[in-house]
Amino acid sequence: MVGRLVTPAAGLIPAGHQVVADGAVLLDRTDRVLTVTLNRPTKLNAFSPAMFTSLELLSEALHQDPTVRVVVFRGAGGRALAAGADIGAFFHFTGTDDAVAYEAGVVRALGGIERVPQVTLAVVEGLAVGGGLALATACDLRVVTPDARLGYPIAATLGNTLSAAVLRRCIAVFGDSLVREMLLTATLLDAGRAYSSGAVMAVLEREGLDAAVTALAERVAGLAPTTQLATKRILGLLDAGGVVDDEQIIRNAYGSNDFGGAVRSFLGKQPPTFSPELPL
Repeated sequence: MVGRLVTPAAGLIPAGHQVVADGAVLLDRTDRVLTVTLNRPTKLNAFSPAMFTSLELLSEALHQDPTVRVVVFRGAGGRALAAGADIGAFFHFTGTDDAVAYEAGVVRALGGIERVPQVTLAVVEGLAVGGGLALATACDLRVVTPDARLGYPIAATLGNTLSAAVLRRCIAVFGDSLVREMLLTATLLDAGRAYSSGAVMAVLEREGLDAAVTALAERVAGLAPTTQLATKRILGLLDAGGVVDDEQIIRNAYGSNDFGGAVRSFLGKQPPTFSPELPL
């Protein structure tokens, strides 16, 4: 059973702890930061179909909650964000229609995470392979531990394929050349190569990791929500291709209280004070 998110009538994700997907996904909210933990440590947090469904439901809830500013994705156990999909689910396929439906569910879940208005951060301790890397590349930001390994080794393991949507996101993060290397040679990138490529923003030591992630999330949550939301919306338009009509987004940003207040603060030689909520 996939547990639905518990939200009050106002549509806000409550503070505290929630368990969804039969315990395979944990939600913990502290003030403006929501931490999502993939919780199957004995399976290296491999994705079940129910977990993908939970991410899809989460993305829908986040679109309704301007009080969440940052969403952090982590894996329980400290060995992996997620080590791909739960292969056991594939034994239940009765034909290729099941495979197409499965990949469509992955696309909905990760596409939903990519499009949430909040800033998203993936924390990779150890492995992020297959679905784990797909989730990480759906996020805005990524940090890894020194022992991290990232890739899509399916040419050496399953012999299946990624969807176009997952490939697109991976290319946007790593670049075409590295994606070809990862997929065509089943190579896992280490933390150094991932950082050098620009795909991750920092390599963080395991000692003090929780404190460093919390500090980063809280700092990002304190920045201008108008800028963050406008940036994500324009990037989404650019990614969709075609003519980008950003006029209304620009009007909203320059007409916001955040912008007006920041200009006055700058002229008055004072630090700006930004709204705590997203202007949804």
